[in-house]
Amino acid sequence: MSQLNLQSNFPESKQPTLFAKILLPLPLPKTFTYRIPKNLQDLINVGVRVIVPFGTKKITTGVVKEIQQTPPEGYEAKYILEILDEFPVLCNQQFRLFEWMAQYYMCTEGEVMNIALPSGMKLSSESKIQLNPAFKLEQANFIFSELELVVLNLLKKENLLSYQQIAEISNAKQSSLIIKDLLKKEAIILIEQVQEKYKPKTEKVVRLHQQYLDKQSLAALMDELEKKPKQLDVLLKYLQEVPVFSEPEKNESGLEKKVFKPEEFSASSLSTLIKNEVFEEMEVIVSRLDYLSRGKIVDTEIQLSDAQNTCKEQIIQSFQEFPVTLLHGVTGSGKTEIYLSFIKEVIESGSQALFLLPEIAITTQMIQRVRKLFGDQVGVYHSKFSDAERVEVWQGVAEGRINFVIGVRSSVMLPFNNLSLIVVDEEHESSYKQYDPAPRYHARDTAIVLSQIHQAQILLGSATPAYETFHNAHKGKYGYVKLAERYGEGKLPDIEIVDMRKAVAKKQVTDDFSYVFLTTMQEELEKGKQAIIFQNRRGYAPYLQCETCGWIAECENCSVSLTYHMHQHELKCHYCGFRQKSPAACLKCESTALKMKGFGTEKIEDDLKLHFPDTRIQRMDRDTTRKKYSYQQIIEAFESGETQVLIGTQMVSKGLDFENVSLVGIVDADRIMYYPDFRAEERAFQLMLQVSGRAGRNNKSGKVMVQTFQKDHPLFHYLINYNFEGFYQLQLKERHSFFYPPFCRIIRIILKGNQANITRNGAQNLYNALSPIIGQKRLLAPHEPMIAKIRNIYHMEIWVKLEKGYPLENTKKQIIESVEKMKENSHFRKLKVVYDVDPQ
Repeated sequence: MSQLNLQSNFPESKQPTLFAKILLPLPLPKTFTYRIPKNLQDLINVGVRVIVPFGTKKITTGVVKEIQQTPPEGYEAKYILEILDEFPVLCNQQFRLFEWMAQYYMCTEGEVMNIALPSGMKLSSESKIQLNPAFKLEQANFIFSELELVVLNLLKKENLLSYQQIAEISNAKQSSLIIKDLLKKEAIILIEQVQEKYKPKTEKVVRLHQQYLDKQSLAALMDELEKKPKQLDVLLKYLQEVPVFSEPEKNESGLEKKVFKPEEFSASSLSTLIKNEVFEEMEVIVSRLDYLSRGKIVDTEIQLSDAQNTCKEQIIQSFQEFPVTLLHGVTGSGKTEIYLSFIKEVIESGSQALFLLPEIAITTQMIQRVRKLFGDQVGVYHSKFSDAERVEVWQGVAEGRINFVIGVRSSVMLPFNNLSLIVVDEEHESSYKQYDPAPRYHARDTAIVLSQIHQAQILLGSATPAYETFHNAHKGKYGYVKLAERYGEGKLPDIEIVDMRKAVAKKQVTDDFSYVFLTTMQEELEKGKQAIIFQNRRGYAPYLQCETCGWIAECENCSVSLTYHMHQHELKCHYCGFRQKSPAACLKCESTALKMKGFGTEKIEDDLKLHFPDTRIQRMDRDTTRKKYSYQQIIEAFESGETQVLIGTQMVSKGLDFENVSLVGIVDADRIMYYPDFRAEERAFQLMLQVSGRAGRNNKSGKVMVQTFQKDHPLFHYLINYNFEGFYQLQLKERHSFFYPPFCRIIRIILKGNQANITRNGAQNLYNALSPIIGQKRLLAPHEPMIAKIRNIYHMEIWVKLEKGYPLENTKKQIIESVEKMKENSHFRKLKVVYDVDPQ
């Protein structure tokens, strides 16, 4: 393989020498300065992507952050190889946001940019180049150079090429230019990994053959098909959908084959018409945002009730004093309609709006609602979309074509330039927090900073606000508006606490269900109603145990038990992915007395199918939603009534609206409550109240059944009375006593290493260094987290708890300096240190 010529020589001229500070998508603490070639000086702008050499043999994509005439100190600037954009892909507001995120979450701006930019916008030495499936050379309206044609022909043979392979054809400068031009001509796309190879969404369409596009030929064809009524029906359906004479362009585009439903039209007749060249069959690539582009604006009006209108007026008044306002509305109160009415006004004013949701599942259902109001004005942004789809939305926002984005946490980093409103629905959700990789940011808090940068308003909404948010609202930092009644005549469902101790004592339990739960479910299904069953554990059984010696099947890479999955008949680790076949005998004593302990969603599904064999039951958890459109398919099946019972993890607990659900069952409430986390009871109350809200929507009565062995726990007293404020006050006293948020800020320092003793000693060394600087009372001593080993990497933690008003930024600086000093010790040099600010 030829060497990459990364230090190109450019002709000198009398133009002043310019340099650019480049932000690279790498975990580096600073920008790097590169020299701008004379021929690129008139083309370069702040915010555009450039290809630059990095190291001796690598290239990467960076973004221009600053242009100057001052050369760098301490090293000779290398030349920028190529500019990828005519217009900026990052705006000034994004640079400001990236700087804040890096500073607050103790990471680098490069790490922020790395997760912000879709991989299709980051060319590097490791990038893979693929032919764009929509590209056809013979139909292209561009002129291709000889080298470009060589690359395209090679891609036809090889499917994927790396940057280095293209460099074999030419030097690095030419390679960058070739890739840039082929991207502009939409002949290729970039992917980061082979597994991510992009496959477009295609549909089969038919169109009337050219020879029948005059009235005389078409009339003769119809006469001929009089003796073949099924074929004639197909032709008439086509002509009904496609007026070939008045709108010939529709015939050019063709009609989807799925329009000819098999229950109405003969599939063989359609095939015969294609075979006889009456129709031409084509496979066309539909827009990657096709689910939106087809959305027609059905209703431009949003009808609000008197209570919703009053609430909206209160929010408007609150915004005059507080840019951040909390809408505390009970489940089913119609918060979404209020959000959409604000968003509609923003879009009509020509500004941009961002609607953040915590779960992809909620996004899927919400798309259907916003399509009716906004048609193709909305962009959807989340991780289930291919990288090419995310690039489309990114560019649409940057160019001003998309004024409304609905998405999950990463949407806060899109290139908005005219943002007026941010809505954060279910703001209490922990899924707004990113855990890996850095930055470990919280999208709600980041959105608040984003709103300040844009001088936009931000509306936080929840039926069960996060305690920090609720505390800020009641202290006067945020505005506060309450919506205490359900939409229309709707009533909150009755919550019944089922005492499992008594049920077990009376032998009224079967397959982890109480008789009263099964009886109630039977009654509701007989009425034609639907039920949602909640269990926050996927898999069949949490662990497999030997009843003879007590052995438990554990992961060989992590300090956790393996979860049993019956349908695959295997044990899986939900942390590292390790799996093994379920043993027939104990691996320690060889006893065959193995028993599954506990239960997950998979077991509940199997058990309920035995109790209700004629009921259509479906499961929604990570195992059943791995495919791209699986969320949408499961939700649509339940919404249409095709599925009668939906079993799921916490993804069924919020934001979903099903009008025929009359029963919600929480099978194992104790598992949610008893968890070693200071937020455990807050989260348990939120989850149970949220999942309860799925029952009894749209003026229909509902019931919630909660199974527990701890019926007298105070949480249940507040839960059955929907008394969020009461439970909040109870929890607030505990938080104050033990000095936890909202009365302090927490920085969690995680040390990771491949040897337990070195990791433990490194944590103690760091603790000893921090104690005299920060003070022992503000530190929790080094300790193992609940899961101390993941993927053969050992973990230790130190918690820093800082009172409000304590100099936060200075403390962060002291922590980073102490870590750097610790790593000067050769024993601890290989330890990885992770900072988690405001852990959730």
